[in-house]
Amino acid sequence: MAIKKEQLKKILGEIPLTAEIYWLARRMEAPTNSNFSLRNLKTILPDAVASAAKYRKTASAGKKIFLFASTHYWLEHVVMLGLALSGQGNDVNLGYYPFGGWNIESNSFDIRQQSAYAKSILKQVSPLMKIENLFRSHFSSDSLPESVQEAVNQVTEYDYMYALQTEEADEKDPFYNFRLNRNQQAAKTLYAYLQLLKPDVVIVPNGTILELGIAYRISRLLDIPTVTYEFSDQNEAIWLAQNDEIMLQKTNWLWKNAENRRLTSKRLEKVEMLMSSRKKAALYGNFSRKWQKVPAEGADVIKKKIGLDDRPVVLMATNVMGDSLTLGRQVFSRSMADWINGTIQYFIQIPEVQLVIRIHPGEALVKHGSIHEMIKNSLPELPEHIHVIEPQAELNTYDLMDLASLGLVYTTTVGLEMALRGIPVVVAGQTHYRNRGFTHDPVSWVQYFKILNSLLGKIRSERLTEEQVKLAWKYTYLFFFEFSRPFPWHMVRRGADFREFSMESVLSASGRKKYGSTFDLLTFTKTME
Repeated sequence: MAIKKEQLKKILGEIPLTAEIYWLARRMEAPTNSNFSLRNLKTILPDAVASAAKYRKTASAGKKIFLFASTHYWLEHVVMLGLALSGQGNDVNLGYYPFGGWNIESNSFDIRQQSAYAKSILKQVSPLMKIENLFRSHFSSDSLPESVQEAVNQVTEYDYMYALQTEEADEKDPFYNFRLNRNQQAAKTLYAYLQLLKPDVVIVPNGTILELGIAYRISRLLDIPTVTYEFSDQNEAIWLAQNDEIMLQKTNWLWKNAENRRLTSKRLEKVEMLMSSRKKAALYGNFSRKWQKVPAEGADVIKKKIGLDDRPVVLMATNVMGDSLTLGRQVFSRSMADWINGTIQYFIQIPEVQLVIRIHPGEALVKHGSIHEMIKNSLPELPEHIHVIEPQAELNTYDLMDLASLGLVYTTTVGLEMALRGIPVVVAGQTHYRNRGFTHDPVSWVQYFKILNSLLGKIRSERLTEEQVKLAWKYTYLFFFEFSRPFPWHMVRRGADFREFSMESVLSASGRKKYGSTFDLLTFTKTME
């Protein structure tokens, strides 16, 4: 009987040195045949190491820092971050897993090849930072405290929801158990390793899902100062949070200093230009994303296109189901889907207004569950005054805003943008602009329906006050132009950025002037206060 390739790999993966010898003999200059690759790092690493070593010679002693990565693409990024931190005088330790993908099981043979490949590339950085392959690490806890196990379970639920675009986790699903096993192993290793290492600061990408979420939660449970970071659609910019998950996008520390600040004409103009570019489906400044597929056509055109009449319009804007910006964001509903269903049931009884449900365009790209499918399955027959706009629709959301007298949102920034126009907005999820003085923020179903009853009773006349609109404009400037911090290497375009923004330029006097405050926040040299 012929042995299948994967079966053979499984057998060979248990035999010492077989994978490593195979890779050395056949793949010395190339990555494995999996998707694990450090090609973006390999070409620029010699120069980056030389520059970091040069600046380290004259740098003052810094902090003991632990960086973590769980896939090859994050590994490329944290290596560059680690070199920059080492060049600034910090004692850098980097722990990683040699996984090619977060959503597929890898056999031991492939992982060992990937380990050999990563080791061959990363040996260049050993004079500047200590590298620990955690897959092959001898660090491990026999058992985990209850608090750590709860963190493992929570992250696994998020992983399942994120992967399958759902808001409920099925513990019997093989994928759930695959993620649980990976997270469990990561927790046992990191819990032991971090207690021994005792770093001053831990820096973790994302910090909400996958092994990244495990690393963040264990660091905080061990009371180690921890920074999480992520990237938006802005080039040469980074989001970061201290002792918090960056995907929660908490802006309290910024808003505290900005709420009473005057909105200058220059700042006002920047917000206006950004919003105008979004409406026109164009790019603006260092933003790399067009937020609409088609330019605005005008309210009257859209009104005819989707069959609206002269009754008032309530615009409900949804998020993508299972998106990391919705995980754990429920306030009074069980989930975003629960909020949507409850709201539709409410509006079924109110034919004197038209409810337009704008399904997030991003759902056109999902492979699994979606809000659109959820609505069709739970409420297959909707009355004529409730309109569902499919994610694929060639329609500009800003035209819908021009028609709306009231907005309903979960966490999407569409709510913030409606407030800019003076439209009352009810926020159902825990989003960053909630409780800023220009939205309605219910904390229970009873309060939610009371607010709706009140607003619908005066829907043709109710608008935000001038002061509330000013607050919305101030906050919009803060979120889009101050929440992001200057940083040279974007995760998505890291290959091009590694070449464009060399280590030499980042560590130079001009680079320190441009990026120094961000590195100070990453290392807790400065705090977000």
